Amino acid sequence: MRSLVTGCAPGSPAPSERELVHRFGVARMTVRQAMDALVVEGLLERIPGRGTFVARPRRTASKITGYTEEMNRRGLLAESQTLLARREQAGPGVARALSLSEGDAVIHWRRLRRADAKPMCLEDAYLNEVLLPGFLQSGMPTSLYDALDARGLRPTWAEDSITADKATPEEATLLEVETGASVLRHSRRAIAGEKVVEVSRTVYRADRFTLWVQLGQES
Repeated sequence: MRSLVTGCAPGSPAPSERELVHRFGVARMTVRQAMDALVVEGLLERIPGRGTFVARPRRTASKITGYTEEMNRRGLLAESQTLLARREQAGPGVARALSLSEGDAVIHWRRLRRADAKPMCLEDAYLNEVLLPGFLQSGMPTSLYDALDARGLRPTWAEDSITADKATPEEATLLEVETGASVLRHSRRAIAGEKVVEVSRTVYRADRFTLWVQLGQES
């Protein structure tokens, strides 16, 4: 029965129970159970009062994207200005997040990030230097995630948190807002396989950035 609906246009009517009984020569109960199974699988959907139809593809969770990809998805031109790029010793918080020992070498990359030429956010990214030899000497990339991808380290999992806050005087100057203006603080811990490759703290202008999240029920 699956072959009868596979490849059919979403929203098209499924064969009727009577038609399937006649076609396969089985009991109506058998047909009904088979259709129930296809509904559970997501191949068919029942609409009360209308009937059974070929289901539309289920949405998948949002993929992990970097700033450049996210702005492109929103139809905005992404630009970045490096404010700081240097080797540092990991403090206790960064070391714990990167699964390192305090004092281990990390790369600290701070950027002011714009969208359509207007400040959008201020980002501090911390990277495990051991995983990225020569990163600072090779010229800073336009996209961090593209650079990680080229090294086989594109994040496959990320843990994000968002909090509301007020801009500090330094943040307000860089983001071109008033001191105390509303901002969103976004923290991310990004993992490639079993390796933590990035820890970042980003401050977004709340008047320019809206967080979009897709949620779904586990199967």
